[in-house]
Amino acid sequence: MTEGALLCVLTFIAAGIGTATGFGTSTVMIPVMTVFVPLPVALLFVGIIHLFGDIWKVLLFKGGFDWKLVLGFGLSGIVASYLGARLSFMAGDWPLKRILGAFLLAYVGFLFFQRQWALPKNSGTAVCGGALSGLCAGFFGVGGTVRGAFLTAFNLPKDVYIFTSGLIALFIDITRIAEYIRGGTRLESSFFYALILCIPISFLAAFVTKKFLDKLPQRFFRIFVGVFLALVAIKLLVWS
Repeated sequence: MTEGALLCVLTFIAAGIGTATGFGTSTVMIPVMTVFVPLPVALLFVGIIHLFGDIWKVLLFKGGFDWKLVLGFGLSGIVASYLGARLSFMAGDWPLKRILGAFLLAYVGFLFFQRQWALPKNSGTAVCGGALSGLCAGFFGVGGTVRGAFLTAFNLPKDVYIFTSGLIALFIDITRIAEYIRGGTRLESSFFYALILCIPISFLAAFVTKKFLDKLPQRFFRIFVGVFLALVAIKLLVWS
């Protein structure tokens, strides 16, 4: 399989998982891409795919717009992520990702046995949840997964969960992509052409995934996301 074909397949799989769970695109694509390209190039390529994935979530799930949740959760999360990133430098040699993996696994186990549990969805809990999410994301360095874990605590309707995670990630991705480019990272012509092909593929994956989610009963959605949280947790525990 050529690099271009591999990138197309990777994009479809990662974009589908990312749309369904609100996280996971980088988790799938980065480890594979770094086998044959430098990490900065992989980060820029996947960052752009992730950005368009955010746009597809916002467009396809726009019915889930909840401005109080977006403002409360999103703004407090962005501010707290900066503090978390600063605190991470004080952690020294702590196995941060393994600690996060253990927390996520315990959280998924709790959700499995307490399927009806949810935080009250109001401005106060949204701000607190966003702040804790951002703090953990900055501290552990795994933003989308942490944000997904905290959003599941509200037991949100599918559209609200995916729209909110997509819109928050959109602002974060714009910032980090600009930073990659400002730092001098560029895509060679072959990867640029592959990117042009992969962007519509990411939309196709998001569209197909929406059709699947439309048929998935709401009562199973949180467990569905929990399965992927558990997989990420196991990866963090084993391969970090």
